[in-house]
Amino acid sequence: MGSIGNSEVKNHNQHHEDGGDNGVNFSIQRGFGTKLKEALKEALFPDDPFRQFKKEQKPMRRVMKGVQYYIPIFEWLPTYNWRLFVSDLIAGLTISSLAIPQGISYAKLADLPPLVGLYSSFVPPLIYAVFGSSRHMAVGTIAGASLLIAQTIQTVADPVEDPTLYLHLIFTTTFITGVFQACLGLFRLGIVVDFFSHATINGFIGGTAVALILQQLKGVFGMKHFSTKSNMVEVVKSIVRNRHEIRWEPAVLGVILVAFLQFTKHLRNKNPKLFWVTAIAPMVTLVVSGVFTYLVKGQDHGIQIVGHLDKGLNPLSIHYLNFNSKYLPAVMQAGLITGVLSLAEGIAIGRSFAVVDNTPHDGNKEMIAFGLMNLFGSFTSCYLTSGPFSKTAVNYNAGCKTAMANVVQAIIVALALLFLAPLFGFTPLVALSAIIISAMLGLIPFEEVIHLYKVDKFDFVICMVAFLGVILVSMDIGLMLSVGLGILRALMYVARPASCKLGKLPEIGLYRDTKQYKVLTYPGVLVVQLGSPVYFANSLYVKER
Repeated sequence: MGSIGNSEVKNHNQHHEDGGDNGVNFSIQRGFGTKLKEALKEALFPDDPFRQFKKEQKPMRRVMKGVQYYIPIFEWLPTYNWRLFVSDLIAGLTISSLAIPQGISYAKLADLPPLVGLYSSFVPPLIYAVFGSSRHMAVGTIAGASLLIAQTIQTVADPVEDPTLYLHLIFTTTFITGVFQACLGLFRLGIVVDFFSHATINGFIGGTAVALILQQLKGVFGMKHFSTKSNMVEVVKSIVRNRHEIRWEPAVLGVILVAFLQFTKHLRNKNPKLFWVTAIAPMVTLVVSGVFTYLVKGQDHGIQIVGHLDKGLNPLSIHYLNFNSKYLPAVMQAGLITGVLSLAEGIAIGRSFAVVDNTPHDGNKEMIAFGLMNLFGSFTSCYLTSGPFSKTAVNYNAGCKTAMANVVQAIIVALALLFLAPLFGFTPLVALSAIIISAMLGLIPFEEVIHLYKVDKFDFVICMVAFLGVILVSMDIGLMLSVGLGILRALMYVARPASCKLGKLPEIGLYRDTKQYKVLTYPGVLVVQLGSPVYFANSLYVKER
């Protein structure tokens, strides 16, 4: 095929200037800057978030639209009414009964004072109610991030030997997480979260659930010495090494409490209208086990309790942020990994409920909301929060209509902090372990793994790598291995694209795969379909094929 010289192009243009209309049309040449601008816009702004402002002629209306876009509460609050509030009040009261025991339990999981877990169920929900775009999301602490952040920070600070330094580094990590998440949202870099495939998330969550259950054996057996690592080998070694510390009393109580919590889930599955039974079950567990331990003097029988808790709302912690270069690498690592992980989980949960309810969901706006609530949370003695599935599901089933349910939750938690905090000090640690174990049992995705095995073997391998990596090595290694495999698979799709020969269907004139259809082919003509554009990484492969 010959090349077109400059003189031919010049003659062609002159021909058109002379009024000729039989020439060949050439595409308009675009400069490098134009191409780069269009590529960045397609990657970062595919949905054009400013489209709703461009049509507004009045400047004030345009400003108001912008405020409503970035601060969603101004979009739904003007039309808020009493009927909506009643629904949100019921939902808020319901998720509060779950937020208090989970806050205390997950704080214990992160080796933090129980009050920090309650603080984290007060301020972040208020921030999310203002900036969050999902009407169903219920904000709170999450189990996986609690364990991951603890394991990373414990490499530079011991929560037993120096609890003050450890707590300050947790606040600093939460600050880093908030800044990172907010920047991802502002610059619309949601593509980062897209590398967490469905298989990766399922494998990681399943592995994390097993790791968390293993960690709770310390509380169930009433042991005082236990491995701080989450992998199965270290946990088994720790149990064998300290088997003389095992007490049967907390073990029996733990089994009874787990059985009770699982029974309430069975009731909910049999009759979805009884979702509220599952929601209040953790609070009932705390109250009943606390009263029982107090009456029988459980501490004399190896049943450990939370201990004294002070009344009061969140104290400021902005002056506790520690950016010492000695600790900064661990803080940055924990902040970035937990930031991406909590975003992936929170956005996936938000999308799933938005699809069910047929409501819009903007992942980038959610990133900004998560980032701001962790940013302000780090200033007010909170640690990392996101949108846990259990609370969000309860919030949805309770009939929430807007983010006002999070405000109701925050008010209930504030009242508990002001008046009821000392009572939670009698809660036995085995009850917290039972709550975590019951919650984690529901997160092991047995059906999803079986489905992946039947549908896509490569996704199944990614899922199992994440799962086994978490329970046999560590959470961060399992996560990185599975994400790496996911990226490798994405690269394989473009570096080794699928290809097929096409032929013409005589009846309708469409071209289809010659291996699947009876089609017509023509001598000397080869029609090939590629599953990816041709570029330097696959050009040789395509040529050889």
